[in-house]
Amino acid sequence: MRRLARAAAALALALTPLAGCASIGAPDDGGAGYEAGDGSFTTWGAGERGSGIELTGTTFAGDTVDLANWRGDVVVVNFWYASCPPCRAEAPDLVAIAEDYPDVHLLGVNPRDDAATAQVFERTFGVPYPSLWDRDARGVAAMQGLVPLQAMPTTVVLDREGRVAARILGQADPTILRGLIDDVVAE
Repeated sequence: MRRLARAAAALALALTPLAGCASIGAPDDGGAGYEAGDGSFTTWGAGERGSGIELTGTTFAGDTVDLANWRGDVVVVNFWYASCPPCRAEAPDLVAIAEDYPDVHLLGVNPRDDAATAQVFERTFGVPYPSLWDRDARGVAAMQGLVPLQAMPTTVVLDREGRVAARILGQADPTILRGLIDDVVAE
């Protein structure tokens, strides 16, 4: 009987570290519904890029944004939502990039939050750039094949023709993102 009790205790102790892993993505989890990327990035040479991304939408502030109006400029598009832990972690870096690159447009795309939740996030982190309220997932659809539906955050760098030049899956390392932006700006 003692052996059985010790074996049960050892099994419970061995499984304790795994208990936290089992709750990832569970409905009551604060990070529910996101698939964390590993921060890996992909780049496409100018000859490998498809056509320019067509995306128009309404921001949480009620303004209209059309990527076509930003042709000729480099654009960084970040897919996010407020309760996504890596989205929250990278927000200060994206704010700093927006401030350090005044000639590069940043645009958030949020397919999950209501306006109040998204605006609290934007105020909390001092986000100076707009975010589209992407309730119908047009932002993801516009980048079909490049942005996995559940990978939040994902950051995409568009060249001056609106074509996808680079993508980071998961929380963007600011040094890598800055390097990708610099490369596209230098083209």
